Amino acid sequence: MCGLKHDACGLASGSNDNQALIWDLNTGKIRYQLLGHKAAVKALAWCPWQRNLLATGGGTSDQTMRFWNIETGKLINTINTDSQVCSLIWSRKDKEILSSHGFSENQLSLWKYPGCSKVVDLHGHSQRVLHMVMAPDNTTVCTASAD
Repeated sequence: MCGLKHDACGLASGSNDNQALIWDLNTGKIRYQLLGHKAAVKALAWCPWQRNLLATGGGTSDQTMRFWNIETGKLINTINTDSQVCSLIWSRKDKEILSSHGFSENQLSLWKYPGCSKVVDLHGHSQRVLHMVMAPDNTTVCTASAD
């Protein structure tokens, strides 16, 4: 297992076998198997302002963000990010998602949702940005990198 996120909609897990799973917390059984990534799925993020929306991010051989409707288990959209996706955070007040990346640019990228047009790339790390956390004011992000 590479990633784990809990939400009122359920529990999402990502793994090295290139898939994400949605678990039913009442039964402990798999509700949906989300297929399509071509590398490990480490990055997972439940949307705070749209119920049943989950974003997943794939590793170096995949380099995509995928958006899923968890009520149906269906893929909504796929965005090629041109680098491995390590972490994802939805904005709590704007319709945006922030992704952190590894090879090759080790950047943060801000995307407008639902069209997923890139707003900006933020550079500063020399190695992959493994984790991010949003401050309570929703304007500051703390990042962790191997550098």
